[in-house]
Amino acid sequence: QGNMAFSGKYEFESDENYDDFVQKIGLPSDKAEMGRNCKIVTEVVQNGNDFTWTQHFPGGRTTTNTFTVGKEADMETMGGRKFKATVKMEGGKLIADFPNYHHTAEISGGKLVEISTSSGVAYKRTSKKIA
Repeated sequence: QGNMAFSGKYEFESDENYDDFVQKIGLPSDKAEMGRNCKIVTEVVQNGNDFTWTQHFPGGRTTTNTFTVGKEADMETMGGRKFKATVKMEGGKLIADFPNYHHTAEISGGKLVEISTSSGVAYKRTSKKIA
């Protein structure tokens, strides 16, 4: 059975340090503008250590990362860059190193809390469960 805590659909609720973070990772300003206060819906399907993590952006664009905890997987960044990463699970948090930032995700108080850190700037995104 495993820990099924992540499964569900979550809608963007709030974020912190967005502008500082996107500058640090070099996101072009048009992409940064699109992402600001963007009502991203994150859909997570968890089956034991296997995850399908889909982000639905307004306008119909989606990004899907499929991975197994502890195994290298092909992933894609917010900006569409492809890379390989091994996602780890520590203390109920999913942890991954993206090419230019460190990412954690956890369920806290029924919400999906994601923190991306780059060069000392922590961008925190909180999403509320909608399904």
